[in-house]
Amino acid sequence: MAKRTAPPSVSDEEVRALLQRYECPVPFHEVRTRFLGNIATPVMSVSPIKIVQGLWGGELPVFDTTDAANELMGALIAGLWNRLTRHQERKSPFRLSRIATTPTREGLAALALMRRQELDGFIEGLYAGEEVVELPERADRALGILAEIRAMFAGVVDVAADPSVVGTEKDIETTLRHTQAMTKNAEHEMHAIVLSCVRARRQMLASLPARKPTFH
Repeated sequence: MAKRTAPPSVSDEEVRALLQRYECPVPFHEVRTRFLGNIATPVMSVSPIKIVQGLWGGELPVFDTTDAANELMGALIAGLWNRLTRHQERKSPFRLSRIATTPTREGLAALALMRRQELDGFIEGLYAGEEVVELPERADRALGILAEIRAMFAGVVDVAADPSVVGTEKDIETTLRHTQAMTKNAEHEMHAIVLSCVRARRQMLASLPARKPTFH
């Protein structure tokens, strides 16, 4: 009997390279959080393929061959998406992307912009194209905190990019430390949302009446 083998794993670097090859308008760090939000969403009609299409505005890029299309879909769904599902476990909290940040206005602006994009992606994935989503109480509370953190990141981007705002090197270093602290807070609230939504979804599925199988 032939032994079943696991599909080859695809690294984040390989996924990032594919996104660049097909000129994906959504940066990799935001793709990660959009996928995570979609994994956690209480919207039951969610489709990973539609989420992938959404990265290109609703339609996939043009492929030269079927193998090329399969390569991209496999990397994003069988690779990145499946890796992110492990963050549904309490002991596997999600971590936002880390980059080397210099204590300069440019470095601070780049970090704050990335964080804002990551939170935007997570919220977009969580809502899954819906205007309103009914969330568990803990997730709803955490989402409100995330919105406040997102606003603070956006504020840092605006201030750091405004040459009329005078700031010393010490001011930048202090703001950078605050930004790093907000990163940890954001990760904590995102994990709370994921766990709360996963628990609620499991309870809802468990409450559904079992359907008697039909024999032919």
